[in-house]
Amino acid sequence: MTFENTLSFAQELDRQDPLRAFRDEFLFPQFRDRNAIYFTGNSLGLQPKAASAAVKQELDDWAQYGVEGHFHAKHPWYSYHEELTASTARVVGALPDEVVVMNQLTSNLHFLLVSFYRPEGKRVKILTEQRPFPSDTYAFASQIAHHGLDPATCLVELQPRTGEHTLRTEDIVAKIAELGDELALVCFGGVNFLTGQAFDIKAITQAGHKAGAKVGFDLAHAAGNLHLKLHDDGPDFACWCSYKYLNSGPGGVAGAFVHQRHLGKELHRFTGWWGHDKKERFKMEREFKPMATAEAWQVSNAPVFPMAIHRVALEQFDLAGMERLRAKSVQLTGYLRWIIEGISEANGGIFNIITPADPAQCGAQLSILVKGDGKGMFKRLTERGVFCDWREPDVLRMAPVPMYNSFEDVFRFGHELQAALNDQATDDR
Repeated sequence: MTFENTLSFAQELDRQDPLRAFRDEFLFPQFRDRNAIYFTGNSLGLQPKAASAAVKQELDDWAQYGVEGHFHAKHPWYSYHEELTASTARVVGALPDEVVVMNQLTSNLHFLLVSFYRPEGKRVKILTEQRPFPSDTYAFASQIAHHGLDPATCLVELQPRTGEHTLRTEDIVAKIAELGDELALVCFGGVNFLTGQAFDIKAITQAGHKAGAKVGFDLAHAAGNLHLKLHDDGPDFACWCSYKYLNSGPGGVAGAFVHQRHLGKELHRFTGWWGHDKKERFKMEREFKPMATAEAWQVSNAPVFPMAIHRVALEQFDLAGMERLRAKSVQLTGYLRWIIEGISEANGGIFNIITPADPAQCGAQLSILVKGDGKGMFKRLTERGVFCDWREPDVLRMAPVPMYNSFEDVFRFGHELQAALNDQATDDR
């Protein structure tokens, strides 16, 4: 498609957008009596308008039924998480038995590492990217130390080539082969939080398994963003949060995936009552009998209020469909990239987009470096009603989310970006 930097062009794309009605299902922060330009769905998704009623339903049922709400609420609390399973499986491309909604992201990562990071003999190392989200690094290091090993030697962080900002798939595969029988686990983000690079889950999984290692992914920036196919691609496990692209509120309940080949098997895990065979749960027996699904990794009952929000958010994904959302995302992010590159060229190459241009290697997020005062640019955009974010030391991130962002948002962003540059030029005089 040939893009145009005009309001009429952006509005025509919006008229042609089959997903345009979803925008009206969300609440936008306001700036000068209009919707702000909200490009931080990669950090916190917008609130679905249906969220308030969903939580109120549970509060009303609590008031009416008390403890009996576990079985008589409109959405019975005892089995609440089960209502989320089918939709979750569709979002991440898994079988229903392979997914469970529970806990928080890093908690789930720890529970899964207990099962899938099992260092033995010389096979002790974990391979990850140079800068995953810090919580992953902390989790890896603490799990390594828990086994009496040294994170300084057992945690291997792969860096991009000199002068490059992102990793090449062939370099990841080569490093896996190089580590060989020293490698216990390969665990990458589905999308790197800083650069916005999307990793090749299938290629990394195949390479890791060929080396005899287990393979997992942190999908915090991938779930609800990429068209995932976890079952077919075959990683051993994955986990994700729900408050970014899945629009389920700050600290929203998270999710986990365990591939079918591991279900019903005797694995080392930390256990709790809610992972016990639900048919026998209330027998209160001393011996743990795991469920034959990913639910075996549960330890506690469902947090109903955040799950209520997550339920209505997932319903929107069922209606929109990940394939259609991804198709719009490629076009929407492509338009944003084109707008930024045009403004950069007109201003002496002031911006450097470090997110790969290949749609197969990126999701909705673009990360840019700004020549000069990047943090000042972020401040000026914020003052103009643009929600993007700054990540140290030098990255400005923005994400046009296909569920609720429009092509007009992208056009307006370009206008505000140029205006912020003009403001900067005035300040520098």
